[in-house]
Order: sequence, then structure tokens, then C-alpha cells
Amino acid sequence: MGLQLGDKIPEFTVSKDDGEYFRSNEIIGKTPCVIYFYPKNFTPGCIKEACDFRDSYEDFKQEGVEVIGISSDSVKSHERFKNRYKLPFIFLSDRKGELRKLFGVKSSLFGLLPGRETYVIDQNGIIKLKFNSSSASKHMKEALRIVKAITNG
Repeated sequence: MGLQLGDKIPEFTVSKDDGEYFRSNEIIGKTPCVIYFYPKNFTPGCIKEACDFRDSYEDFKQEGVEVIGISSDSVKSHERFKNRYKLPFIFLSDRKGELRKLFGVKSSLFGLLPGRETYVIDQNGIIKLKFNSSSASKHMKEALRIVKAITNG
């Protein structure tokens, strides 16, 4: 079933784009964040989504929010993806799909592709948005709308 609105994010450790370990408790539960799951680096929709988050990254930072992208791509692929598109935020490598399973991210397109899902998490580590849409262009706008509501409300 996975995580739902109002759930607290459990602690996890996974490799990030620089090869170091990301320990969720270093950010989640201390600062608001956006976590977005996407299918694959260097594909048109995923490039669009990552660049949307990049182009609005300062808006998120002004609200004190960190952005984290997650796919099953390797650390090296994330590093190339970040460099090629000048992406300033954290990418996590979920090679075995453990985070997808933990969060309950469903597959899309008849189960052939990993799903695209975005979460907004408040400073207490509580899920305030769980947004699932195959349309890459909607995720950043919806996340920013909820971020502004929780940080200014």
C-alpha cells in the first residue's frame, strides 16, 4: 500500500548522485522537502520534469525546501544527468526499487514503466501531498503550490 497523506516518512539510507550515502534523517523531519520519483534519466518527460524543478529551484529554496529526485538509474547516470542539465538538487539511486516500494509508487503504462509520483513533506517529516500523474509538466507546479501553502500557512 505504501505511504499515504499524513504518514511520517520512515528513515532510510541510499546512494546519492555524488556516490555518498544519503541518510534521510539528515534532511527529512528537519526541513520541508519535495521528493519526486520519475522513470528514467535522459528521457523526454523526465528531462522536462527535472528542468521544471531546476528552473523553479530558487522558489523552493526561498521557502526553505529541498528538492530530491529519485529513479532506479545508477549513481553515474545521475551524475551525468545533473551535469548535462545543470540540475542543482539531490538525486538518489534506487537501484533495487526499495524506496518505490516503501513509498508505494505504482508503475504506469500497464506496469511497463516505473511510476511518476511527487511528495511534499513538511518540516516534521509528514506527507502533505502525494501527487501521481503521468504528465511530467504538472508535478513541479503542484508541489510548489502545496509548498507555499505549508510554509506560508
